[in-house]
Amino acid sequence: MGFLVMVEVFDCWAAGKNPNDYGRLFPDWHERDLRAMIRRDRNHPSVAIWSVGNEVREQELPEAWKVNARLTEIAHGEDPTRPVTVGHDAVPTAFNGLQTAVDVFGYNYKPGGYAAVRERAPHLPLIGTETQSTVSSRGEYFFPVSDDRSQGWANFQISSYDLSAPHWACSPDVGFKSLDQHPYVAGEFVWTGFDYLGEPTPYKEDATQRLQFTDPADQAQHDAELASTGRIRVPSRSSYFGILDLAGFKKDRFYLYQARWRSELSMVHIVPHWNWPERVGEVTPVHVYTSGDEVELFLNGTSLGRKKREPSTYRFRWDDLVYQPGELRAVAFKDGKPWAEKIVRTTRPAAKLRLTADRARLHADGADLAFITAEVTDARGDVVPRAKPLLRFQVEGPADLVATDNGDATSFESFQSPSRHAYNGLALAIVRTRANAAGSIRVTVESDGLTAATVILESAVEP
Repeated sequence: MGFLVMVEVFDCWAAGKNPNDYGRLFPDWHERDLRAMIRRDRNHPSVAIWSVGNEVREQELPEAWKVNARLTEIAHGEDPTRPVTVGHDAVPTAFNGLQTAVDVFGYNYKPGGYAAVRERAPHLPLIGTETQSTVSSRGEYFFPVSDDRSQGWANFQISSYDLSAPHWACSPDVGFKSLDQHPYVAGEFVWTGFDYLGEPTPYKEDATQRLQFTDPADQAQHDAELASTGRIRVPSRSSYFGILDLAGFKKDRFYLYQARWRSELSMVHIVPHWNWPERVGEVTPVHVYTSGDEVELFLNGTSLGRKKREPSTYRFRWDDLVYQPGELRAVAFKDGKPWAEKIVRTTRPAAKLRLTADRARLHADGADLAFITAEVTDARGDVVPRAKPLLRFQVEGPADLVATDNGDATSFESFQSPSRHAYNGLALAIVRTRANAAGSIRVTVESDGLTAATVILESAVEP
């Protein structure tokens, strides 16, 4: 499938990060566990590199290189064919001896530090072992749009203009620019591909302020809660780091990486959606992601100009565009020729539902899964990007509904619930077959006031 895998064994060495973590076991178990991991995975051709630590607490200590050297020695003993690295988040690790104890030096979140490593150790291979940590919520956009990474946060969501990041992190654009300026860096591992449960940065620790609620009723409720308890309940259940959300739906950022990593793919993507009745006459920036090298943007048929990609820029921006409802059309060009086209338009009211399964034929083995996307659309079939109705799923036939989700980091609806609010037009249902029970599976989704939808799957017993 084209994946290269870095297999990592320790998040801490003897100096643990939490009271009961692996640090207690490291002195007695590190060698056995490292050898076991490599023996498990060394025959997988996708494995390209071993990592023996990530942001370990010892990394700035004078003798830490000795521990690192021993771990590298163990890894080489089990597999002399692959290099060894560590993910370091402290600048001095490139110069304090740890860089001598690995085959490839790994830096976490140091796009501005690559040049210094190269200057001091030009022979040392270098990689971004953890990069970006951009945060965003699928389909959420906050105004005004700012390049300040600390902006774009409200209502426990984060703007999907892909410019927001914690203090240690950066936007994809900053990471891309650094890699282009330092082509000797082998590449990067982005944190993260998918959102995940827990660690809802930037909201995970801040429970003592209102956190920019925009609705007056929410403001009053949480002001009262703060006054009586000294804190507010933080409703975020999951992270915002993913290129895809927890349900596997693509965020806008997906297309920025796609444009970067698949330059041969004809594609163009427009940010944001074009449903802003409350913003008529107000500045509403439009950003375009594409693998092309020029873009012309049209609003209701009128050209807003054709722009060429400038050096070290990774998105095309119309930051002064004033919102009016209708149709946005982006036409991308490559080498002067039409390359790709995308249209977003103001939708009509939500009218019906649509179901799409990732595949139609399943194995009746009691384990096979179908991932079914529910979309809230208008009468024309366009997804209504701000729709959040309650959906009810039903499964008939030899299969069971095992989970639902919508990618909303603030949703505490049970994953096992047969009902689920759509989040910005989308929800997910996961269906599992029953063992040795073949036949047709009928999945239906309903919502009050909307036309229901059905998809038919087939489960078969394999010979």
